[in-house]
Order: sequence, then C-alpha cells, then structure tokens
Amino acid sequence: METVDFAIGARVEHPKFGEGIVTKKTLTTTRVFFLHKGDKEIANSYLDLKLIEDSHAETAGGGGGQISLADLEKVFSNVLRRYADFPELVELGDRWKKGMMILKPGSAELKPKEIPIDMFFKKIVLIRDRLRVLEQRINGHEKLSEEEKVNLQQYITRIYGSLTTFNVLFRHKEQYFVGERGES
Repeated sequence: METVDFAIGARVEHPKFGEGIVTKKTLTTTRVFFLHKGDKEIANSYLDLKLIEDSHAETAGGGGGQISLADLEKVFSNVLRRYADFPELVELGDRWKKGMMILKPGSAELKPKEIPIDMFFKKIVLIRDRLRVLEQRINGHEKLSEEEKVNLQQYITRIYGSLTTFNVLFRHKEQYFVGERGES
C-alpha cells in the first residue's frame, strides 16, 4: 500500500476536516491541526490527504506547500489561547486605578459596600475569558450540528451585549465586549 509523507509545517487539505497543518509525524501516523476541528491523527496510508501548494507565501521551511510564518504564528496563538489557558493582559483604564466602587442600598439603615474597582474589573475579565473558552469549545464540538453551534454562538453574542456597560472600565477599546450591533 502506498503511503503519503508530509513534512511538519506542511499545509494539507482533508475532505472532511478542511485545511490543516502537519504538527507531528510517527512511523504510522501524521498529526494534523485543523483550525475548526483541532488535532487529528491520520494514518500515513490515508490517500485523501492532499498537499496545498502555496508558492506565494513566505514559508517556514522555504519550500512550497508549507505554512507561512504569519499563519504559523496565528495557529500557535490560537492553540495557546485555547489549551494553555494563558490569560490575555487586560488593563484597567487609567482613570479607574485605585478607585473604589460603592454599592449603596436603598435603605438608609443598611451600610454601603465598598469594592476596589480593580478587584471588580478582574471578575469582569474572568467572565469575558470564560465566555471565550465556552465559545471555542462550542465551535470545536464534534457532536453539535452547525445550526446548534450558530444558535449557541448567537446566545453568547447577546451575553456580550449585556456586558457592554462595563466597557468603560477597559483601557484598550479592542478588548471591549461587543454585542450584536457591534459585530458588523
């Protein structure tokens, strides 16, 4: 039986999983990272895995059919974000640093509660990060249909929209919560 041999970093296409990048080789299998399906082990004897010719990109190995350095950077960033749980550095806006949030009850008999804004901000960022992980897990889930993924994705987008009030706390606009109207 004929086998196909791809170099690590080669861009390949699978009929079911789409485009991917070869990340590991063994004697019998090739591991490919597919952007929407994650890592998959494929037998080296599988003949429907095709090399994608890409002679225009600046490539990691210098030869055609391999991933560009920019693509490789994107893949590793996505993998780290998805699996390593490295938190993104999110800064509190300068005007809120050393600030205090005061929750004043409607009844004068009750004491107000003071919370440092930076502590509250960390909780908001945790919510945002956990929503992003949930989003990624939904998108990568193999048993959900595309329609179910879209429905859950729309629900998460509405949650982001509910949290836009807290955007005032973020230092950088690109880290804001974005709802349905902000996506276009």
